[in-house]
Amino acid sequence: MSTGQVHAMSYRYDVEGVADIDVYEAHDGYEGVRIALGLQPAEIIERVKEAGLRGRGGAGFPTGMKWSFVAQDTGKPIYVVCNADEGEPGTFKDRPLMERDPHQLVEGMIVAGLALNAEQGYIYLRGEFAAAGRALTKAIRQAYERGYLGADVMGSGKRYDLLLHRGAGAYICGEETALLDSLEGRRGQPRLRPPFPAAKGLYSCPTTVNNVESIAAVPFILRNGVDWWRQWGTEKSPGPKLLGISGEVNAPGNYEVAMGTPVREFVELAGGMVDDRELKFWFPGGSSTPLLPGSAADVEYTFEAIMEAGSLLGTGALMFYSDQTCVVDTVLRFTEFYEHESCGKCTPCREGSYWLSQILRRIEVGSGSESDLDLLLDLCDNIFGRVFCALGDGMTSPITSSLKYFRDEYERHIREGRCPFGATPPRRDIPVLEARTVGATVAPPATPQPLKVAGEA
Repeated sequence: MSTGQVHAMSYRYDVEGVADIDVYEAHDGYEGVRIALGLQPAEIIERVKEAGLRGRGGAGFPTGMKWSFVAQDTGKPIYVVCNADEGEPGTFKDRPLMERDPHQLVEGMIVAGLALNAEQGYIYLRGEFAAAGRALTKAIRQAYERGYLGADVMGSGKRYDLLLHRGAGAYICGEETALLDSLEGRRGQPRLRPPFPAAKGLYSCPTTVNNVESIAAVPFILRNGVDWWRQWGTEKSPGPKLLGISGEVNAPGNYEVAMGTPVREFVELAGGMVDDRELKFWFPGGSSTPLLPGSAADVEYTFEAIMEAGSLLGTGALMFYSDQTCVVDTVLRFTEFYEHESCGKCTPCREGSYWLSQILRRIEVGSGSESDLDLLLDLCDNIFGRVFCALGDGMTSPITSSLKYFRDEYERHIREGRCPFGATPPRRDIPVLEARTVGATVAPPATPQPLKVAGEA
């Protein structure tokens, strides 16, 4: 098994002018489309299944299997939607792909359309990604001019159109059903499932929603073969993987690695920890995944190994923090983000995100109490699994995992009445909330007094 840094999907990143279709074609561009046109849709899906490509956007669900669920012969159009709304803190692996090699994504969307008998595709792009938007707009236009898109794809008689849709910067629209609502012109809020998008998605038609990296990988599999893809990784987690590495490392940035590489090698790949500090904790896949202690950094970077360690690969964002960083402050900042980005549709997330932020802030500034720690866990338990989408679940992950590994640090904040790392100035004006336990005696409400009107005696 090959491990370490690779240049598979990113090998064109440094090719000058590759955003232009002529240069892209000179470097194996659109070969995947030509191969796909010579295959039956079921054959394309089967090759993706054989390659073991798993979703690169968070859940890690097998892409080929997801495609096979899309309903055919319903009499309705089929849609392919690319989720390019990369908005989770610490996540930036898809944006360089779209900015530096935009035709790679366009080609992947065409192949996905051929695999699913779809005639229309949409790229839902985060609105703030202006450079990526310009690059994709140009790439789509050139693909139409060259005959890769339109009413007669490369003379095959098959139609496939592609539209770039810019979002408005709502993190919730990274959730696939909220994204579909936004595409339809409604407020982006998650839908209750079932029905699932494969049966009733965009405009109540069969739809697949895939991440940028997942879609861009398919032409490589068709062109180079299943064995080429499987030379990296493990049986259940094969292939190369794009990563965004950030935090307290000397060379944060976008990297491509072989699945199965030990996480500690990623720290070395990114130049080591700043000032040779000790690795204290890290997030395997963005701020919505459970954090792990530095001692767990020898784990292999695979879906199964990270899950066994107690976390998830998530969005492919590895964030490393040193022993000079306050874990409470870090978790607070992420929780405030989720509080701000909650769409407000379901009560546990809407109300729970507010209270979690308040309690964490109280602890961070030194005004917390011991009961706050159990209250945090109780709130998280009442949010996790009781919300419409994964935002609420993801919001609780850093809190519960940090309490699991660093409860002593929380207690130190409470005991010393301040942040021991000096991340936040101490305050004493934040009220303490009394947690009412089950079975506690509740005092009867006071007898209401008559309302006095101004001027009355």
